[in-house]
Amino acid sequence: MRLWGAVASAALLSACSGGIVPPETATARAPASTPARPWETVARPRDLPETPIHLPARQPTPATPLAAMPAFAAPASAATAAASGRVAGPALDTLPITQEGAERALTAYRLSCGALQRRTDGTGLTQGANWAESCRAASTWPVRDARNFFVRYFETVQIGDGKAFATGYYEPEIHGCRERRAGCDVPIYGVPSDLIDVDLGLFSDDLKGKKIRGRVEGRSFVPYFDRTAIEDGRLHGRAPVIAYANDPVEIFFLQVQGSGRLRLPDGGVMRIGYAGQNGRDYTGIGKLMRDRGLLGPGQASMQGIMGYLRDHPEEGRAIMRENKSFVFFKELTGAGPLGAMGLPVTGWASAAVDPKFVPLGAPAFLSMDRTDATGLWVAQDTGGAIKGANRFDTFWGAGDDARAIAGGMSARGTAWLLLPKGVLARLTAAAPTP
Repeated sequence: MRLWGAVASAALLSACSGGIVPPETATARAPASTPARPWETVARPRDLPETPIHLPARQPTPATPLAAMPAFAAPASAATAAASGRVAGPALDTLPITQEGAERALTAYRLSCGALQRRTDGTGLTQGANWAESCRAASTWPVRDARNFFVRYFETVQIGDGKAFATGYYEPEIHGCRERRAGCDVPIYGVPSDLIDVDLGLFSDDLKGKKIRGRVEGRSFVPYFDRTAIEDGRLHGRAPVIAYANDPVEIFFLQVQGSGRLRLPDGGVMRIGYAGQNGRDYTGIGKLMRDRGLLGPGQASMQGIMGYLRDHPEEGRAIMRENKSFVFFKELTGAGPLGAMGLPVTGWASAAVDPKFVPLGAPAFLSMDRTDATGLWVAQDTGGAIKGANRFDTFWGAGDDARAIAGGMSARGTAWLLLPKGVLARLTAAAPTP
């Protein structure tokens, strides 16, 4: 399953997916962690954190985005990329694709290729067979020549006016334990036994594709317990507790990200991932706080929101409960974290998209107003706040740098999809775009 709610800042600010999160909980005397691999940080045994340390979002390096191609804005009724209008973008060999970025994107694209050919593309742009040639080539293409791979097999296509907005997400690591103990007593729940998914399409053709979640109470089907009820103990006897966290703010933000790691007292790491959700609508608490004047200038980032919640614990608890959505987890033992395609996502290469506007598994080039967001990205995930054309949520892996980038990521610029050569001509011949 995808990294649910996949935004580090915009999802919190909207009404809608690292180092220790939040590192505000690390003690000044805590031993430094040692990176074991890109998504993993393992610490020596240590006491639970006490004194907060506030770590700000990383300041971006500004950049000037490339101009979009002249095009009409997509009609308001457009529900897919095909209905939004498309024009040819610039030649790939003219784009500022770095060697490092191309290598990461090629590696990520290889992972997507099998699923990309099997999936039904909801954008209306491609068919599975369109990707076959590039997928065959990707399997043996030398990584050192990755840039030429994309130049050889792809063309750029702009959807609508091409105006892009990008946020960021990452894989958090928080302090936790497998068994309840003093200072580590915030339950992390698995899927409740009485949570029921209902496919409404089974009852009416007009409701095909729509699902709801709830529970049976007497002879009625009712909404499942919201965050307040769950935190007040209504899941007792209904859901397994797979682990415990030592801080409710930490686990709240891990739910927003949808996947993460628990740093255990013995120095081990337990990976957990999205297993389900209570069916309640997601509410971005950042927007609530901003509208109420609780966040000052420069505080509308994930770090600023977390700082306020920690400085005002009672009010913070009430604010978090206004987000009635609640995520359930399972322990992960394989490669990960996993995106919406069921495949591992790659830091600095994978992005969450709206699959109605970007084929899942396809590459895209973003030219943004900050250098770190500019480059090749591969669509391998989705997110509750990631809706519409040219909307991307970039994944940054784990670690302090990933948390800092994702927490402050808000970039605007231009997006071009990378589609197999010949696709645009076929689309134009089939349905010319004005």
